[in-house]
Amino acid sequence: MKKTWLVVIGVALILAVVGVTGCSSEGGVTLSGETSELKINLNSQQEGIWVSGNGKVYATPDVAILRLGIEAQEATVAEAQTQAAEAMDQVMEVLEDEGIDEKDIQTQYFNIHRVTRWDNNREQEIVLGYRVTNMITAKIRDVDTAGEVIDAVATAGGDLIRIDNISFTVDDPTPYYEEAREQAIEYAEAKARQMAEVAGVKLGKPNYISESSYMPSPNYYGRDMVMAEAAPAPTTSISPGEMEITINVQIAYSIVD
Repeated sequence: MKKTWLVVIGVALILAVVGVTGCSSEGGVTLSGETSELKINLNSQQEGIWVSGNGKVYATPDVAILRLGIEAQEATVAEAQTQAAEAMDQVMEVLEDEGIDEKDIQTQYFNIHRVTRWDNNREQEIVLGYRVTNMITAKIRDVDTAGEVIDAVATAGGDLIRIDNISFTVDDPTPYYEEAREQAIEYAEAKARQMAEVAGVKLGKPNYISESSYMPSPNYYGRDMVMAEAAPAPTTSISPGEMEITINVQIAYSIVD
């Protein structure tokens, strides 16, 4: 009985509010007073002409990001750490000699792992040693020297070096985004004008614009490290290719009466 009375009271309040405020012809509710006016739009349907546009430009990468490191395994942690530290010091010296700024070198992964195997006869794990892994990324701002840098660190690190991955990017993508954005908006506007012409209406100004962008980012695969072989006499060939920078826009244009 109590719930029934609550429902009745709620309906009565709604009718009272609607009666006081009134309904507009546009599907809204208007609340009027001496000092204020509140309008609530109850029509959620999208109005106008909604279009999307795509802009795409290609950029030549001007930065190479090299992920490399040292991996050492010895009978004790101290021995493995010492060996890894000495090898990494040599690699860091080579990177400095190759013109890599200290601020462009960053540690990405450091791990000390106990290496074991299962002994079926003893039915227990046997400790074989300890593995120390130290991975860094080096930002090479002169892409043309990327091959030389790889050869140099491979020689410095010897059998302990690990070359994980190399990727490319653009240091300042702003002008490329601007060009792609301009293309996307021009394409969207042309599409909206054609739609308005075919529909027999007059296109108004845009009242909504949204944007999404995409540029490939460096990808690293930390669990798939490979041992680098001794550097051959010729310089390692590295091809940066081109990057695709894309911007998508969505624009809503009003329809002029």
